[in-house]
Amino acid sequence: MAKISKDPRLPVQQLVILSLCRLADPISFSSVFPYLPEMIESFNVPKNEVGRWAGITSAVFSLSQAATGIFWGRASDRFGRKPVILLGMICVMSTGLLFGFSQNLVMAIIARALAGASNGNVGILRTTVAEMVPQRELQPMAFSVMPLMWTIGSIFGPGFGGALANPAERYPKVFDGPFFRKFPYALPNLAASLFFFVGLTAGSLFLKETLETKKHRRDYGRVVGKSIMRIFSKNKRQQRTLRDDEQAAPLLKHSHLSSISTKHGGDTLRPPDKPVFSRQSNINLLTYTLLALHSVAYDQLLPIFMHHPPQNSRSSNPDVALPFIFSGGFGLNSDRIGLLFTWYGVAGTIIQFLIFPPLARYYGVLNSLKVVTVMFPLVYLATPFTALISDSLSQQGVMFLIMLVKCFAAIFAFPCVIILLTNSAVSLRILGTLNGVATSVSAIGRATGPAVGGAMFEVGAERGWAILPWWVLAGFATLGAIPVWWIVEKEGFGGPGDQSHDEEDQVEEPEVPRAEE
Repeated sequence: MAKISKDPRLPVQQLVILSLCRLADPISFSSVFPYLPEMIESFNVPKNEVGRWAGITSAVFSLSQAATGIFWGRASDRFGRKPVILLGMICVMSTGLLFGFSQNLVMAIIARALAGASNGNVGILRTTVAEMVPQRELQPMAFSVMPLMWTIGSIFGPGFGGALANPAERYPKVFDGPFFRKFPYALPNLAASLFFFVGLTAGSLFLKETLETKKHRRDYGRVVGKSIMRIFSKNKRQQRTLRDDEQAAPLLKHSHLSSISTKHGGDTLRPPDKPVFSRQSNINLLTYTLLALHSVAYDQLLPIFMHHPPQNSRSSNPDVALPFIFSGGFGLNSDRIGLLFTWYGVAGTIIQFLIFPPLARYYGVLNSLKVVTVMFPLVYLATPFTALISDSLSQQGVMFLIMLVKCFAAIFAFPCVIILLTNSAVSLRILGTLNGVATSVSAIGRATGPAVGGAMFEVGAERGWAILPWWVLAGFATLGAIPVWWIVEKEGFGGPGDQSHDEEDQVEEPEVPRAEE
């Protein structure tokens, strides 16, 4: 007799499919940065104005994302996670291609604004993970998967973005033609669209709907996906198991849906009357916004600081009054900075997947967040003083150690905040809206932080106050650490008797153990 497995376990297959849907986004986003200044110069913008327009082009992305994040979240609560995720991927892919084919600055800025407005999937993907994995003991591992995909995409995106930009000049034997000379920045975006195509295909055919009120719908994409898998399957027992799943799943889903409907006292298809925001949700949103503000600003200021020319003859310079009044940077070229950030990304991948899950599970999500929020101000306060180290190699080594500490803190902080925010939701049915709000408010932080940090860096460079931008960020980080102490870790939605999303379709025969999904 068939039985349902009750042991909580990660839905590995679904997380892999969701990862394929996620990976294309950071690749497309980060591939722009290496060639953005060169692209803006090609629009006949004076060189002394390139930095300003590059900042504007980046800022409109975050501001547009802030304006539409709630809309995407509400749409996923109404129509389901899967269709909105797929629609978002199509929109981001299309706006990326539009950016690659831009012929002037206005068109490029509009394309980036549309890309930001289309980029609401980050919150929906978090919601999907939360619904797949409601068990608290599994959340540190599950919630580290999407940030891991961002880290991996951010490592490879700039590499192929810089390599494929302006191919007619770089590789004339292969790409010398009127098309690539007219559209010199189309190729990186065409390459990124291939990753979107892979994610769209995998998501359409195999991704399961996780929204409780929509899981009962017939998913024609998954019907086609199962048919394809049957064609390639040579094991009759696997084919019979698939048939058993199809027969058992509607009964299981109907039973589970009925219990949810009874529990909430009404039709589950009706939007919930519960408010989206609770006191704990508001505290988590404030923490998340301030975290995005100072963390993203630090990462964007760091290359500028490393490239800024060093200050010579500090001992005889009347404008220098150590330890606080000095200026200058490292004077590194883009290749050296890129190498440091590549290793920064590699270290982040290791921390994300191998260190964060076991430590967060052992010490607790909230305790981990409290520790790392104290680390941010210390990192920011120490950063400008690396410019005082005279030996270049030692200077870079100390800076990389500081970067590793910041990397460790950020990789713990973001998933911890997301887990706590998810578990603070009053109902799973409004989780998409809540994560949409989180996407919007964090986008405001990501737009504000670099703008404030850049302005402070310019003022500090003019007046000889190298510490100014970093200490301003330390102030924001200190403010961000305060509300963490008012956060209460909620139980979430994965009680002892709850099952993960994938377990609805897991039917096991005693003599044939099934692989974990």
